[in-house]
Amino acid sequence: MKPQLSAFKTLVYLFIGLLPLSCAGQSEPVNPNIPPPIPIKDLGWEFEDHAIWKDEFDYTGLPDPQKWGYDLGGDGWGNNELQFYTNNLSNAEVKDGVLTITARKEEREGNRFTSARLVSKNKGDFLYGRFEVKARLPVGKGTWPAIWMLPTDWEYGGWPESGEIDIMEHVGYDQDRVHITVHTESYNHKKGTQVGKNKLVNHASQAFHLYRVDWTPYAIRGYIDDKLLFTFTNEGSGYASWPFDKKFHLLLNLAIGGDWGGTEGIDETIFPATFKIDYVRVYKMIEK
Repeated sequence: MKPQLSAFKTLVYLFIGLLPLSCAGQSEPVNPNIPPPIPIKDLGWEFEDHAIWKDEFDYTGLPDPQKWGYDLGGDGWGNNELQFYTNNLSNAEVKDGVLTITARKEEREGNRFTSARLVSKNKGDFLYGRFEVKARLPVGKGTWPAIWMLPTDWEYGGWPESGEIDIMEHVGYDQDRVHITVHTESYNHKKGTQVGKNKLVNHASQAFHLYRVDWTPYAIRGYIDDKLLFTFTNEGSGYASWPFDKKFHLLLNLAIGGDWGGTEGIDETIFPATFKIDYVRVYKMIEK
């Protein structure tokens, strides 16, 4: 049998016992980068008429270093891709008002192909806005061009926790079918929960078409030639489904092969393969 405590001792022990709980509660840090889930209403956001960031490619030579950097190397890029990305003029050149990203059949550090992947990170980083890219896609099995966005700071964690926005993707074995997609922790292809839409775009590799995303706190909406194709709505359930409240940057690249692009093999007679971009424009969202 335990000895009975006096009322005074009981109060003292209770007070001492509560101290760690109280201190622990006060010292728990609140991560400012992970806001609590809140319901979001569509306020009908609009966008400014003039671009706050753009590249019209009205010059000659390498892409403007004030706007574009490069991802370099040939480690498969998480998708078992076969190209080595360079910063060479032979893989990314501006001429006659157009940026041309060229994939070539040439050996580079154990890779069978070279290409380029341009990134606006730390040169063009955005939270919300309208993003327009006018482009002509390559043709041929094995090509995998993309216009997309990644988080600049990865504040919610690695892929897919911090999100990905695919403004345009196309794989050459499925000619003219263009995809608009988002990836999050809750919605991604590795879980079988990926969300997106696709449609056939006539002459996607013979003519320039406009690929666009409107990104607001409420939704990401994807358009092809100004026709709405895809809407992904903020559920208000937190970053696992909506990590799109942090800054993202743009990427333009032409991959070869890989888990998706190489599903039906590679036609090695198509090289050099070219991905042409007429312009990139970003318009600021008008706050409400």
